[in-house]
Amino acid sequence: MGGGSQAKEHPWEYLFASACAASINYPLWRASAVGQSGFRVSSMSIAGLGKIPPTISTYLYAFAPPYKGMLATILGMTWARAAIFWGSDYGKDVMKRMGVPNSLATVIPPLLVSTGVQCLNQPLVRSSITLQNPESNIPNIRASIRHIFETHGLRGLWHGTSAGILKTVPKYCTAVIIKDYMDSSILPKADPSSPTYESDQLWRSAYKSAAAGLAGAILTNPLDVIRNEMFKTNKPLMETVRYLYKEMGYSFVHRGMGKNMVAVAIPVSCTIFFTDAFIQLSNNWKEVGEEKRQKN
Repeated sequence: MGGGSQAKEHPWEYLFASACAASINYPLWRASAVGQSGFRVSSMSIAGLGKIPPTISTYLYAFAPPYKGMLATILGMTWARAAIFWGSDYGKDVMKRMGVPNSLATVIPPLLVSTGVQCLNQPLVRSSITLQNPESNIPNIRASIRHIFETHGLRGLWHGTSAGILKTVPKYCTAVIIKDYMDSSILPKADPSSPTYESDQLWRSAYKSAAAGLAGAILTNPLDVIRNEMFKTNKPLMETVRYLYKEMGYSFVHRGMGKNMVAVAIPVSCTIFFTDAFIQLSNNWKEVGEEKRQKN
């Protein structure tokens, strides 16, 4: 991602990139939601191979229909990540023009934007995760929201917001900080005169995208577990932490980490990478169009 000035000029590229990442990631998100929530997936078997291990069964379930709540989940992920990354880059540029130190201009925008996005998106987050329980007969997002409202009231739709903020805000702040730090201080700049300049730019983006996604996923896995357990049991934050510790000890912090590493790191990394790629493609088209106009 090219920073705030690029963000101001390319909001649609951020949105398209986020949509691509959310679409690719849906089955992986589903597997992560099932694993971290502790939902039980019925044992599966394949002719000639026998019984499938539970860890594999979760992924088979995640990739198999019915895809309950898929469209709403993808749309929710799309606007949320686009808002966070676009708002973070644009906000950084605005704050730097105001004379705010670079460190604060990097941290404050994702902190504020991701907190707001999490609060707005919470009913959709909870209802979509509740819907992934294999033992649930709830058919769709609308029915899931209605079920939560009728069972736990209006406040129930925002139950788990505290854990969600504790998980989402550090994840995106970490991703933005790592992305910007690698872009400005670690990775060498691509040489515009090089014949491989375009591919060099994409490789730079791939490196910083992967690092940003992995850092955010590792940091926030315990908070994902707590949030999803709160959705499942409807217990408050501290009671959920005590319950998890009593049942699993400190091992609860890495419950579902393998699936979460995939489900969190991939969409964050893809969103950053696709945004860079779409902006690069858009700029190339503008240059080609300008050359044609000059020739005419």
